[in-house]
Amino acid sequence: MRPLHILFAVIIMAIWGANFVVAKIGLMHLPPLMLAGARFALVAALLLPFVARPRGQWGAIALLSLVMGSLHFGLMFYGLRGTEAGTASIAVQMQVPFAALLAAIVFKDYLGWRRLLGLAIAVGGVAYLAGEPRFSDDLWPFATVVAASLMWSFGNILIKRMGPIDGFQLNAWLSLFTAPQLIITSLILEPGAVTALLDAPWQGYAAILYMTVVVTIVGYGLWYFLIPKYDVNQTMPFTLLVPIFGVLGGMVFLDEPFSWRVVIGGAATLVGVAIIIIRRPRMIAPEAQAER
Repeated sequence: MRPLHILFAVIIMAIWGANFVVAKIGLMHLPPLMLAGARFALVAALLLPFVARPRGQWGAIALLSLVMGSLHFGLMFYGLRGTEAGTASIAVQMQVPFAALLAAIVFKDYLGWRRLLGLAIAVGGVAYLAGEPRFSDDLWPFATVVAASLMWSFGNILIKRMGPIDGFQLNAWLSLFTAPQLIITSLILEPGAVTALLDAPWQGYAAILYMTVVVTIVGYGLWYFLIPKYDVNQTMPFTLLVPIFGVLGGMVFLDEPFSWRVVIGGAATLVGVAIIIIRRPRMIAPEAQAER
């Protein structure tokens, strides 16, 4: 890869890693479902004027909006509210082992002993991470982040079944379908969500803008620029940098404590994920990988 493109890839991973920190800050001021709904509403407003209609894909996008939109982001933000940003950025890497398993089931994709080993190492790393003493009293938020990763993997399967589709087009229409689902659910389950949105300080709105403009437009834009230029096995390994930036960002900006258990569990998880990615990188749809 050209040095400039390597720099782009690292910048993208820094953006995605920092997204866990920014979302955590947003959750200090807004309830999870309303924050996610506002994010999707703004993405739709910014992208829809510039993309075409996905003809013949309406049913698939509607289903995807439920799985990867409402369930993935709803569970992710709910879990992130009670979990450290750095820990969540590691736990969410379970989406790769989940995707490998689902690909083996749905597409009869042969796993092989190396990817099975990678899967076992990744699961062991997350399980070790879950044993961190400060999580022992309430594992529910951590488990919710892992469940969100499973929903991402289901969404990845749906995207692969859809066939080729422009990433920005997918994000725009997915957001249009997802935003009302999350907002209506928020109005039902999160009393005072509208008041929280209207009275949020600038940090809450800044978090929404970052997740929309920086992550979606800048991050995805650079990612979709790189994807056609290189093989997937050249670009996908960069995604292993996301939790590193997430952990460091949590420590610097949120004063999250350093823990050797997090380091060891995180390292084991990333080693397992790396084995899976390197052995079969094309099992992951680029559009889904960018959906962070």
